[in-house]
Amino acid sequence: MEREVFPGRYTARPEGESVTVFLIGMRANKWWQTRRVSRVAKEMPRMLRHLSRHPESGMLGFESWVGRTTILLSYWESPEHLQRFAADPDAPHLKAWRDYARRAGDGAVGVWHETYQVPVRDMEAVYVDMPDFGLAAATGHHPVGAGERTARQRLGRDRTSSQRGGAGSACTAATAAQQRP
Repeated sequence: MEREVFPGRYTARPEGESVTVFLIGMRANKWWQTRRVSRVAKEMPRMLRHLSRHPESGMLGFESWVGRTTILLSYWESPEHLQRFAADPDAPHLKAWRDYARRAGDGAVGVWHETYQVPVRDMEAVYVDMPDFGLAAATGHHPVGAGERTARQRLGRDRTSSQRGGAGSACTAATAAQQRP
């Protein structure tokens, strides 16, 4: 399905103090062992369906790329939301993880993840002539406005002022650094 492209420049303006970024993936090390690879690969769509039906789980959105190494980039409200989902016996992750861990060790399929809790003041994003994507798709897609025209202006800005377009929206990185504790 073709996604609508938004001409022009857009940015993301996440609410709250931080966003949890979770990268997870798998690698088909022995791609010819198709049964083993497909057993692992089929679990992620099941988890994503569950998460989309349960917004209270805290996943804000995701993007994915499929290949020999598969990558899922997801955004969460907090690390606690992510950890709660991972440990929930009624959600599809825990059983899938235990099944994978029981069979791991033969080197056929690798699994990895990385988790980052990123303060909103330390992130910036720009999307030019793109569909709703990434952090903007997960947290809000907004036209670039006054005080947001450069990466330096977007990085470290006072989110509250820039959202209103009021004074302080052009907070520079140097000024923001001076204001940080």
